[in-house]
Amino acid sequence: MVSKVIFGRGCFNQLADILSPRRLNTKAPFIFFVDDVFKGNSWLTSRIPLSYDDKLVYVSTKEEPKTSQIDQLVEDIILTYKERPSGIIGIGGGSVLDIAKAVAIMLNNDGESKDYQGWDLVNTEAVYHVGIPTISGTGAEVSRTTILTGPERKLGINSDFTPFDQVLLDPELTKDVPKDQWFYTGMDCFVHCIESLNGTYLNAFSKSYGEKALELCKEIFIDNDCTDEESQDKLMMASWHGGMSIAYSQVGVAHAMSYGLSYLLGIKHGIGNCIVFDHLEDYYPEGVALFKVMKKKHNITLPQGICANLSDEEFDIMIDVALSLEPLWENAIGKQWKKIITKEKLKALYLKM
Repeated sequence: MVSKVIFGRGCFNQLADILSPRRLNTKAPFIFFVDDVFKGNSWLTSRIPLSYDDKLVYVSTKEEPKTSQIDQLVEDIILTYKERPSGIIGIGGGSVLDIAKAVAIMLNNDGESKDYQGWDLVNTEAVYHVGIPTISGTGAEVSRTTILTGPERKLGINSDFTPFDQVLLDPELTKDVPKDQWFYTGMDCFVHCIESLNGTYLNAFSKSYGEKALELCKEIFIDNDCTDEESQDKLMMASWHGGMSIAYSQVGVAHAMSYGLSYLLGIKHGIGNCIVFDHLEDYYPEGVALFKVMKKKHNITLPQGICANLSDEEFDIMIDVALSLEPLWENAIGKQWKKIITKEKLKALYLKM
């Protein structure tokens, strides 16, 4: 679990107080990875406490994190500084938070990041790392994984060393998220709840978090009677609880299939989940019905026909990526999932998208 968390509107201003006791020495920098959407936004960037050799690195999120990108960032840090960094801080959405987690891990572990894609392959504790979400829904701030697209697959570095040492939850930082992005990322949280609560891995610990996150999602996206500030506060907590629910169970069909879309077509995770989940009434009937209500209420139109012109080889690539995520299928369907989920079934579903 994340060992330290601070919550509250404006708590971003306390970042300097949190970091200063963690500075190893004046030559061991803090590296801040910041979503490049904040470039030129002095409201946020002027409050990042840079001193000594600290560095602010703007990260593009046009594409989701790649193993090659992580390896390059780590190499740049090693070549630039004589000392290992005091800490890595991620300020942004799921992609930036995952980049911060992956870089922190790879600074203390040899080899390439693709070698650590999977479950419990990391042997050495990561560099101190802090997560500061600026959009709510992914659960990346609390998860024990960092999702990377590698040369062969899209898969996380799942380990006990992946979670942040400190998270700063300031709902104020989410105030300028565009509406469609707010919906897609919020739905990532909603899908986490549905997949967790309907999975075979479910236990009382996971269930209590999943139920609370689902309740908050309904208040935000269906009842829709909160002020903007209340909605920001609630979605930030829904994201946290949804992520905690997944940490103690697993995701399911939507995530497995959206990884296929992302790997082949580069479709972002939030919208990818929505595109897939829209067609999963056979697996999550109540959840999909609720999703369609929310989609209509917020006037969201999803892209259509994204798989219309794909070759058989391209379908096979997506299907292989999806099927490689065995724990997700086992959670969704059960231990006998390989007898139930066929390549033909997945192709039929992808063709609907």
